[in-house]
Amino acid sequence: MSLDVTPTLLRQAEVGDVNEAEFADTVAASLPYAYALVAKLAADLRAGDPLREFADNQSAPTEAERGQLLRALASDAIRGSLERRFAVKLAFQNCHRVAVFRPEAAGSEAHGRFVSERAQILNQAPGFRDC
Repeated sequence: MSLDVTPTLLRQAEVGDVNEAEFADTVAASLPYAYALVAKLAADLRAGDPLREFADNQSAPTEAERGQLLRALASDAIRGSLERRFAVKLAFQNCHRVAVFRPEAAGSEAHGRFVSERAQILNQAPGFRDC
């Protein structure tokens, strides 16, 4: 299970639309590592050079952290919620390399390089084979 959904949020979903902020708060509580990593990368992107194209993470997570990243970024709903909350475009190479781009950079040369097959191949390491 990816999220620890409150009874209130479940009732919202059963009768209609879900409150976006409450959903994002549920993601933060359920997947704290993934949420905090995206928040940190978004802050890093905004705090640096305004011409900086992206901020990324290259440190190896623990197995539990890796699971959170996979659950968060494999779900269109969760991924979209994170992108809207932090006003970023997420890019994901594998279990440890996550990047945030400014939304307007989606489709840019830098974004295209990051999500390319070449970048995926160059980002491989034996220790991440099973991630």
